Amino acid sequence: PRVTTPRHGRRGGTRRPRAPPPSGDPADTSEIGRLAVWSVTSAKPGNGVELLRDGNLDTYWQSDGAQPHLVNVQFQRKVKVREIALYADYKLDESYTPSKISVRAGNSFHDLREVCVVDLDEPVGWTRVRLDANGGGETEMDAEGGAPLRAYFLQLAVLSNHQNGRDTHVRQVKIFGPRQSPMAMLGNGVSFTTTEFAQFATVR
Repeated sequence: PRVTTPRHGRRGGTRRPRAPPPSGDPADTSEIGRLAVWSVTSAKPGNGVELLRDGNLDTYWQSDGAQPHLVNVQFQRKVKVREIALYADYKLDESYTPSKISVRAGNSFHDLREVCVVDLDEPVGWTRVRLDANGGGETEMDAEGGAPLRAYFLQLAVLSNHQNGRDTHVRQVKIFGPRQSPMAMLGNGVSFTTTEFAQFATVR
């Protein structure tokens, strides 16, 4: 499924705010992209990979090479992934705006498998791609009954742009994993038996 939200701010001299998280995020997720090493296959000088993660909607990564344009996200340990969110703005970027993306996952760059392909129709805002319970990649049932994707390595591939554009603009990318409960972190053998302690069993 795909959800987009309205663009923040106006074109022109008015500076748009730092990128808010995609609206409607499940309360049981947390952003895990900060745990990874990010790289891209190409970048125009001054528009590098770091701009995908700077929290600023006025900046963007711009590719500088042949398609597909790849964003590689490598974690030091295998992580559970529920969702990847991409911010694109067709009104500002026009032919630089992605029109088709592929999400791939695996243990390394050399064994990636395609999880899904998503078509984007003049997106303005966040496009959210759910990765759990979709087949591709290794899955594992968690405490909430879902099946998050598990991988060391994620890849976002821009396969094509609007108006047959060659290079692409992507303004932000976020990756969400299931939030682990305090009880799970302590271990299944730990339990609270009094009302006073039980009230701290969940994070509010």
